[in-house]
Amino acid sequence: MPPSFRDSVAVSPSSPRPATLRSWLARWWPAPVGIDGRETLRAVAGAALGMLFAAVFSHALAGPLPIAAWLVAPLGASAVLVFALPASPLAQPWSVVGGNTLSALVGIACANLVPDPALAAGLAVAGAIALMVTLRCLHPPGGAAALLMVVTHTTGFHFALFPVMGNSLLLVTAGIVYNSLTGRPYPRAQGATSALGVRTVAGRRFSEADLDVALAHYNQVVDISRADLQDLLEHAEMAAYQRRLGALRCEDVMTREPVSVAFGASLQETWTLMRERRIKALPVVDRAGHIAGIVTPADFMRLADLDQHEGLRDRLRQLLRATGLTHTERPEVVGQIMARNVRVASADRPLADLVPVFSEDGHHHIPIIDGKQRLVGMITQTDLVRALYRSAA
Repeated sequence: MPPSFRDSVAVSPSSPRPATLRSWLARWWPAPVGIDGRETLRAVAGAALGMLFAAVFSHALAGPLPIAAWLVAPLGASAVLVFALPASPLAQPWSVVGGNTLSALVGIACANLVPDPALAAGLAVAGAIALMVTLRCLHPPGGAAALLMVVTHTTGFHFALFPVMGNSLLLVTAGIVYNSLTGRPYPRAQGATSALGVRTVAGRRFSEADLDVALAHYNQVVDISRADLQDLLEHAEMAAYQRRLGALRCEDVMTREPVSVAFGASLQETWTLMRERRIKALPVVDRAGHIAGIVTPADFMRLADLDQHEGLRDRLRQLLRATGLTHTERPEVVGQIMARNVRVASADRPLADLVPVFSEDGHHHIPIIDGKQRLVGMITQTDLVRALYRSAA
């Protein structure tokens, strides 16, 4: 039965319109900038010094000409990006110099070719954006540079070289020096980089490919470099782990006085100990108690040639049997077969730091060391799951 007219116009007492209006109006309220007073002062001082540097040298190059001949207004907007947002992709040297210069060229071309100033203004800004995106130098003040050429009816292409490009180069030079001296890397690497050498415990549940998919789905210009965005998301994940695990340290959940063997322990002794205690990862320590490596059943199986199933038991027995010789090429102590590249954590390290290690890196056991680098405990996946369960209860 079709709905009646009354049905079609009935309005629920809880109409969402007021809430929708409030939500729409809330979009107009600015969010906090997110920097402290010290960073604000750093940006303010940098912009002042950068503009002064560019203006003084540009004036010296131009000689006794009016200020409009040696300093362009869009440079002020460029200074905001270079000194207040030095990590932004829009503030990098090529964006500043290329964006301003190329946009000025587009604006001059429109001033020469399009008689109607209104039409020329629209074409200049649109053309500048298209060119900057194509050449990877998107820079918001570039739109102002293109418009300035039309508004002032600048028809000489030399104006794009000086003062526009000259001003931009001087400002970027000041930005490189000032930002570097005040602890802000500039230029800023825009691609994700992976550190080599030291293995950290930081990790993430998303891959670089996942980040690429998300950015492609977003399909908008993001005013943050890909590397900084990845770093920000990783810090957010670690903050979530910290919130869930609270102030727990490794020493709070580790197994104390873990079973270990000396570097010179025989293979037979080590294998027997692992079988009797059902140990899957056995720390190897030196005389001072410092961890020297870790041994697993896989280390024994690798030497016994696990790929050949036939006769595996006999080969393993032969491996464990001591030769009794003073010199032999066959390994006889655990220090000769252990893995030396061991990931460890200090006893006072936040337990949350180990979550990515277990969940992403495939580790099942993490030896724990004290301030003197001595083995004092062991944390397993079971210990971590137990801690997560208790923290959520």
